[in-house]
Amino acid sequence: MIVAERKEKELTGGKSLNDFASGYLYFGLHKTTRGWVMREWAPNATHIFLVGSFNDWQELAEYSFTHVEHGVWVLELPEDGLQHNDLYALHVHWAVDHGKRIPAWAKRVVQDEESKMFNAQVWNPEEPYKWKHPDFERTQEPPLIYEGHVGMAGEEPRVHTYNEFREKMLPRIKANGYNTIQLMAIPEHPYYGSFGYHVSSFFAASSRFGTPDELRHLVDEAHGMGMAVIMDLVHSHAVKNEVEGLGKYDGTRFQFFHDGPKGEHPAWDSYCFNYSKNEVLHFLLSNIKFWMEEYKFDGFRFDGVTSMLYFNHGLEIAFTNYDDYFNANVDHEATTYFKLANKLMKQVNPKSISIAEDMSGMPGLASPVEYGGLGFDYRMAMGMPDFWIKIIKEKSDDEWDVGQIFYQLTSKRLEEKVVSYAESHDQALVGDKTIIFRLIDKEMYFSMRKDQPNMIVDRGIALHKMIRLATVSSAGGAYLNFMGNEFGHPEWIDFPREGNNWSYNHARRIWSIAEDPELKYHWLYDFDKDLIRLISEHKIISVPSVDLVLENKPDKVLAYHRGLFLFVFNFNPDKSFSDYGIPLGAGKYQIVLNTDSGRFGGFDRVDEEISYYTLPAAGVNSQHYLKLYLPARTAMVLKKVDIPKVN
Repeated sequence: MIVAERKEKELTGGKSLNDFASGYLYFGLHKTTRGWVMREWAPNATHIFLVGSFNDWQELAEYSFTHVEHGVWVLELPEDGLQHNDLYALHVHWAVDHGKRIPAWAKRVVQDEESKMFNAQVWNPEEPYKWKHPDFERTQEPPLIYEGHVGMAGEEPRVHTYNEFREKMLPRIKANGYNTIQLMAIPEHPYYGSFGYHVSSFFAASSRFGTPDELRHLVDEAHGMGMAVIMDLVHSHAVKNEVEGLGKYDGTRFQFFHDGPKGEHPAWDSYCFNYSKNEVLHFLLSNIKFWMEEYKFDGFRFDGVTSMLYFNHGLEIAFTNYDDYFNANVDHEATTYFKLANKLMKQVNPKSISIAEDMSGMPGLASPVEYGGLGFDYRMAMGMPDFWIKIIKEKSDDEWDVGQIFYQLTSKRLEEKVVSYAESHDQALVGDKTIIFRLIDKEMYFSMRKDQPNMIVDRGIALHKMIRLATVSSAGGAYLNFMGNEFGHPEWIDFPREGNNWSYNHARRIWSIAEDPELKYHWLYDFDKDLIRLISEHKIISVPSVDLVLENKPDKVLAYHRGLFLFVFNFNPDKSFSDYGIPLGAGKYQIVLNTDSGRFGGFDRVDEEISYYTLPAAGVNSQHYLKLYLPARTAMVLKKVDIPKVN
């Protein structure tokens, strides 16, 4: 904490982080009342020229930058020196060489369709985008996050757009009950198949999806629907590209990144930022404020947090005890950055969301800075999908342990909030398998019509519903789903690449199968809608405690309470139970969700219309039991309701 406070004072000189993190208003290209001004930080440069479509890409004296101080270079041009949509770049010279560079603070970068070369583009439309909902504030209800990727959100095998996502996906996400959208791959990245995790231009919204104002329109319309929008923020590393990235920007790698082995990520083929340099902190913190101010994003999922926290990037460490967290392996420059970043976010928007993608589970990660934590609001519960995959892959159905399941569902520190999820985009990528694929495999292609009975598909659909119900009902503060996974999307994600002949066939989402009444996918889709609606309307995740009621390992029956709601699971693959007693206090219950409902592909074996009353085992004051019929491989949610008083 002391280190972070000292660094903050060093950076700000006593001002606020909010004031400090405004580099995007100073650096980069700006239109002023006198014309144009452009500033760049390149301390190793000896000469810098602005080149572009306006000067035939030539190094001309009138487009030569002037070095002012501390590595800052400035160029001023008259009003007619640049026009909207002009293409431009820098020619940076240093002592022994020179090279073309996309400006580090460029806010618009485009790729030529034929040459595939990237250039910055002047973005100065006559009518700037006018926000319809400039004062949107997200509610404090638990985030129900829909993780989406703009380019692959449509059904056609191509790159889809911000406008298409706004027009087609926003209504779908809203109707499905989610209150928060997490957008992947927004900052510009040269390689589409990197899923947006090899960023080149940190201040430029990817132009492959449309214009900056079209992204603003998307966010604005989501706000109008009452949904918050957060984005994946990649400050853990950067693409190695030199022309369209920050690699050797001024001829040196150590301008933005560490020199030597510390500056290269051994698993990601990328460069690692040097968080000890004030100029780098200024760049990254300004980047946070830029997306929140210029595009009204409501927060971020910080990618690669584990990689930043530890000098060895967390590789090959099990993180099974506290000695794994608190030792010389922790990079305190990175922890200082996180404290500053999270403090800045709350200054810009007190209701912003900050999520850490961390698999180590470092204590204090999702605790307030003032309490000695790193300041994240949530961390990703990354062990949960790993657990589901492990038991599906390695255990037969009769080996599933409901005690172990409940432990994994609720294994978190009470003072720490997590984003729970059964699977994200990670499990959908080629080379891995989604839950539905692990459960059904090739039958996804042959037996998903309703007129095709299949026991493997029946099992897969039943467990898919139960796994999602268990995960969201026990969520530790928030829940996440990746688009398409809710209905068991039958295709993996494989972006265009040389190995698949640059095909888009697996870089899309086939929504039509989820809406086809002849196919079984819509059962999962309809179940997810009802599940998320139930969780949202009753604010179930807001109840902090998940209270175990029953854990019968031989029967494979699990029951727990959360607020007024009772969740009962029978994971037994072949045994149904009649009049199964759930020990409770006296009360009346009504079924509000049932995985065995015919509407969701079940067999309608449970009466959902009647009320269920607890009954004493012996006398009135003895233990009460709720007697239920529990079909094999099903789950239900019951709500405790008031018993009318008899006068």
